[in-house]
Amino acid sequence: MFANLSETRMHWIRWGLTIAWLLVIASLFYDPWTSALTEPDHPWSPLRLADTCVEVQGECLAQQPYPLGTTLFWGAIVPSAIFILLVFGHELWRRICPLSFLSQIPRALGWQRQFKRENKKTGKVRYELAKVQGDSWLGRNYAYLQFGWLFVGLCGRILFFNADRIVLAGWVLFTIAVAIFVGYWYGGKSWCQYFCPMAPVQSIYSEPGGLLGSKAHTSEQLITQSMCRTVLPDGKEQSACVACQNPCIDIDAERTYWNSLDKPETQFLRYGYVGLVIGYFSYYYLYAGNWNYYFSGAWLGQTDQLASLLSPGLYLFGQVINIPKLVAVPLVLGTCTALGYWGGRWIEKRAKSYSRRHHSLTIEILRHRIFTLCTFGIFNFFFIFSGRPLVQLLPVAVQYLYDLALVTLSTLWLYTTWRRSPELYSRENLANRFRKQLEKLQLNVGSFLEGRALSDLNTHEVYVLAKVLPGFTREKRHQAYKGVVRDALEEGYVNYSSSLEILQQMRQELGITDEEHRIVLEELGIENPELLNPDRQRSLENQIRLTGYRKSLERLLRLQQQQPNATALESLSLEDSEDVRSLRRQYSITPQEEEWILSGFSQDASLVKKAEFLLTQLSALIDRYRAIHQPLLREHQEVLTLLRENISHKQELIVRSLLETLEQLPSDPAALTLAEGLQQASPGILGELLDRENWRDRLPPEILQYLTQPGATTAFCSLDLSPEIILGHLEALLQDPNPMVQAAALYLITQGEAERSQAIARQHDHEFNSHLLQEMVERLLSWSPSSPTHPTLSDFPSLEKSVYLFNSDFFHRMRSETLIALANRATVKVYNRGDVITEAGDTCRELLLLIEGDANIHYQTGGEMEVEQLHPGQTLDELEVLTHSHSENTIVADSETTRILAIPVDAFDDLLDHDPDFARRVLELESRQLQRFVRSVQVQG
Repeated sequence: MFANLSETRMHWIRWGLTIAWLLVIASLFYDPWTSALTEPDHPWSPLRLADTCVEVQGECLAQQPYPLGTTLFWGAIVPSAIFILLVFGHELWRRICPLSFLSQIPRALGWQRQFKRENKKTGKVRYELAKVQGDSWLGRNYAYLQFGWLFVGLCGRILFFNADRIVLAGWVLFTIAVAIFVGYWYGGKSWCQYFCPMAPVQSIYSEPGGLLGSKAHTSEQLITQSMCRTVLPDGKEQSACVACQNPCIDIDAERTYWNSLDKPETQFLRYGYVGLVIGYFSYYYLYAGNWNYYFSGAWLGQTDQLASLLSPGLYLFGQVINIPKLVAVPLVLGTCTALGYWGGRWIEKRAKSYSRRHHSLTIEILRHRIFTLCTFGIFNFFFIFSGRPLVQLLPVAVQYLYDLALVTLSTLWLYTTWRRSPELYSRENLANRFRKQLEKLQLNVGSFLEGRALSDLNTHEVYVLAKVLPGFTREKRHQAYKGVVRDALEEGYVNYSSSLEILQQMRQELGITDEEHRIVLEELGIENPELLNPDRQRSLENQIRLTGYRKSLERLLRLQQQQPNATALESLSLEDSEDVRSLRRQYSITPQEEEWILSGFSQDASLVKKAEFLLTQLSALIDRYRAIHQPLLREHQEVLTLLRENISHKQELIVRSLLETLEQLPSDPAALTLAEGLQQASPGILGELLDRENWRDRLPPEILQYLTQPGATTAFCSLDLSPEIILGHLEALLQDPNPMVQAAALYLITQGEAERSQAIARQHDHEFNSHLLQEMVERLLSWSPSSPTHPTLSDFPSLEKSVYLFNSDFFHRMRSETLIALANRATVKVYNRGDVITEAGDTCRELLLLIEGDANIHYQTGGEMEVEQLHPGQTLDELEVLTHSHSENTIVADSETTRILAIPVDAFDDLLDHDPDFARRVLELESRQLQRFVRSVQVQG
């Protein structure tokens, strides 16, 4: 709601509120006027002291007229902040908070602590802002620090500065000074993120979102919620995010909420805060012995707080408990905080136990709803007390309207928040990303929307639209899904391992198979391997930071060159520009990040750099392909076939990507050099693609000439690579995401050097999550190094079965997950020569795959018995298995040892039911086989 208000307007609002706040603080030092409003004989003031007895520990409290600075502070300012957080969300509070505004003074003046970074190779010196590191003590424990400060502040209110104006002013000024110092010591909104005692309160009341707050994950705006922003001279707003915290509540509060839901500090803050607030307001009763002391507001006039620190702090059942107030206050608040925390934990544990028995809710949803009830309850409890001494001065009708409004708004918040879930958030997030990809495809959607725009469609409607669009072909669906995955990886929303699960719902909506998802990851990994680099921490905050720097740099270049020409970068001395150095410091830009950003200024230069990188990748794959063709590995053909096809597939993806790049570089001189390099690197695959696809029509003649003419250097395959080089290439394949490729590479390493494979198994044991690899690791580690022979393929049953399935005619090129699932449920059967494998009339209960030896099929045609020989890789009676019918032929083993891989028909049926891609592939294979059979019959006829 307030996220779209211009920063210029909010800047003036912040100034106004800050000045008003500073005036309130100033009144704490000097205010000779407002105390008259509390005089008992004032003719009209509702704040005048009543001539009634307010008992404190059994005695009437002596009351004197007092200035209203503290009354205004505790009775209006603090309750207003809580109301804003729940109703309007943090996006309003963070943008108007005076303390946050003041903490940015060092940034506005350019006085911030910086670190000196020197490149040892080049000697260049760079400076960057200091930021709180996520792995530092503060980065790990800031939530407890903030809660601790909140606890100290509430104890301090009761003990020192509830009514003592000078002490209160000193406390507030001290807090302001600390905020300004933190603004100097750390960049970004570090005060708000890591130190402010109100931060836990903001999280509790404004997460996952305020009642009228905006949703960042469905917003079309680049600058969302309370994100840091700056105003350019032309009036446009630009992100000023420096990624000081990840995830950041200012960018997306709901994302921060779901990410922190299972953290122990979140439990502590939520439940501990409930106990702390209850303890705070209850203490007034425990101290005075009645509620009238609090609701009358008499405590606001006790300006002699320091004098009562050592007086009795508790009064129970008409008896003074002789515990000094200085001890009683933290004792009561600490006890209530502990009871709140342990009570919340106990309730959560009971709820989880009940939910497990009845299989009703996930742990995440359960905890979310308990948190929601806690916030709803403590909000209404807070407003029973907070500001009540002032509210009671209003007419009764107004008091009822006030209470009704609070309960109504909090109930609406409860209703809205109760229905939220991580799955719903993810679904909305992905639907919004998909909507953006549809817009990029520029499809004709007007006739389907009846005057509405794509941005008006809800989550379900976006996917329904995609299913009915005539122009949304399978290729465009693949393109749109690929764009969603790329964006999600760049923002750190998913990584390689989590993407399959997180994007599952979206794939079901679009009809994208798991195999197509794997292909998309392969393509993205080839185009930009950094996307899948597990060592590189990607985040939405970091992407926003880099985007802010890029836009600032673009604007600076335009101003310096007096024209919006990106290629003018070459004439600009970036190292000598103080403005550029200032931008680097502001956004904490590393040399690698700057190199990446600068390369993107020129589209052609960026494409050339990408193509050069792809050529390097292609060269490495070619070397790897040649390594597995060495005579040393020749006897392991079944395993080698798996690796060869995987490498060949990646080579094809790279060559196709290079051709697409050359298509976009028709006039760049570098295109001819790239074309020549491509022809020399992979003439075979290049020739196949040029003949199979329409590249000859898409590429310019001069580029096509370089692609089709042999280069000066003839490609050759060396057959004398050393075993060490071959093993090195095999080890590189262990980084492949496909578990079958990893297992095959590990097996071949075992054949070359068993001890080396055992060392790898020990070193990477925790990284191998697949059952296939775990079985290999267990068997490798149990293998005796002194054994005279190397382990054979049959020593790794799961790998053996997976490899033979891959090499079979029927299952060839099916996705690895399907092959591994089939292998897990398959068994190997051994027959001798003359043994009957199946007999005519038997019910087909297994799909049989011949993996070793030979077998003969005996079948009757025209009164004569015909015999057809089967060879390894062929399946037996697959049509009968699919139809659950009886075998019409007798199959007999025809070698000394015949091995059959038997897949139970139930396992086969399960995969057909649950894996649409597998069912489609099986149907295609059987259709082709049936066509071949019909053609053979026609020829014979």
